[in-house]
Amino acid sequence: MRRKDTINIVKSMDRGPIEFESRNFEHEGDIMTVAKKEVVTIPQTASIKETAVIMVKNKFRRLPITNPGTGKLLGIVTSMDMLDFLGGGDKFKILEEKYHDNFLAAVNESVKKIMTRDVYYLSNKDSINNAVEKMLKYGVGALPVIDSDSKIVGIVSERDLALLLSGVLTDELVEDYMTKKVITTTPGTPIESASKIMVRNKLRRIPVLGEERKTPHPEKDKLVGMVTSTDILEFLGQSTAFNNMTSNSAEEILNTKITEIMENEVISTSPNTRLGDLCEIMENKGIGGLPVINNGELEGIITERDLLKVIKQ
Repeated sequence: MRRKDTINIVKSMDRGPIEFESRNFEHEGDIMTVAKKEVVTIPQTASIKETAVIMVKNKFRRLPITNPGTGKLLGIVTSMDMLDFLGGGDKFKILEEKYHDNFLAAVNESVKKIMTRDVYYLSNKDSINNAVEKMLKYGVGALPVIDSDSKIVGIVSERDLALLLSGVLTDELVEDYMTKKVITTTPGTPIESASKIMVRNKLRRIPVLGEERKTPHPEKDKLVGMVTSTDILEFLGQSTAFNNMTSNSAEEILNTKITEIMENEVISTSPNTRLGDLCEIMENKGIGGLPVINNGELEGIITERDLLKVIKQ
């Protein structure tokens, strides 16, 4: 759905002038007006490496897993599942214990071993408000949509919902909705440690702070980059991880510093940016979160999830 059509849907829900508080997102079945209906799925027999390649190629952060015969939803694999496998959490045991640090063997394991089986999902009869409530309650970034036969008919993400606000809001500002306590890391952090930070704190992006220049009296560390779960996934899915390997050791891969994969030119916003303008930036640049900078200092971060709270109010 194009942004113009989305805004028209939002306006059709108004009871008066364009005031966000007057919108109603509780129409039965209106989730299908924003859900993507052409859904790429994979079987649970696909390998972890194959899954990463598909996710990177299509710029997906998650892939529903279905039964090839029935089309029924069996699970979902997300970028966070991949990070968990790369050292962030319990799924790292596959690499560490089953394959004894043999990275090349482990990535050819079935994605069934790391997928999330208890999937939160929506019915095609649900409303946009149902989707927002479920995402906020369970902390998930997307929800598959199924029909009465449990077959997947769509998928809706935080970004799909956040774009409802693009170019529409007038008074709401970034500073009122941003997360102020920001978890950061440093340029020397290895991929394994970055994965741990993301998985344990349920983050998909971490600002990277470092000295902007070395002086006898260094200034406070400045924002020098941003590393995301997608950056780490691309490192795996684009085979960058395999090109310079001298052994099969996972440790060699996971000790790669985030400076090799992070985004150095970071798009940021300010505390007094209007949320409607912010959503347009997110849409045009294809990004899900921006650091909030004020007078050169990092003051917060605002993401698609923060914007869901605006729809919910």
